[in-house]
Formats: sequence, structure tokens, C-alpha cells
Amino acid sequence: MTPAFSSWSAFFAMGGYAFYVWLAVACTLIALAGLVLHTVIQRHRLLHDIRQRQSRESRIRAAKSKKRASEAAGEQQ
Repeated sequence: MTPAFSSWSAFFAMGGYAFYVWLAVACTLIALAGLVLHTVIQRHRLLHDIRQRQSRESRIRAAKSKKRASEAAGEQQ
């Protein structure tokens, strides 16, 4: 097996197509980084919304149980 390029400078020159090759590589890496960043942000938002919803539901449950307890105490008097 022989190497495709004889030196590092030949590798970076890509046979005269370096601009197009490295531009394509850069666009691909930027797009992938954008997707990763978007995924991380969406995950953070989703987890925040879930925590907020759970907190709200627990407050509602606590208020309902407090209301039932006060109604039960009112009936006993």
C-alpha cells in the first residue's frame, strides 16, 4: 500500500483542490457542531420544563391535600 500524498504540504494542498476540500470539511464540521449545540440546548430546555411541570404538579397536589384537610377539620367541629 502506498500513501496517497508524498508530504504533509501535498496533503494540505489536496492536489490543487484544497480550497474546495477544506471548505467542505469546514462546512460539515460547523453543521455537526451546530447540531450538537442545538441538541444540548434542547435537552437543557426539556429537562427544565419537566422540572418546572413536576414542581407545579406537586404544588397543586399539596394545595389540594391542604384543602381536603381543612375541609375535614371543618366537618369535625
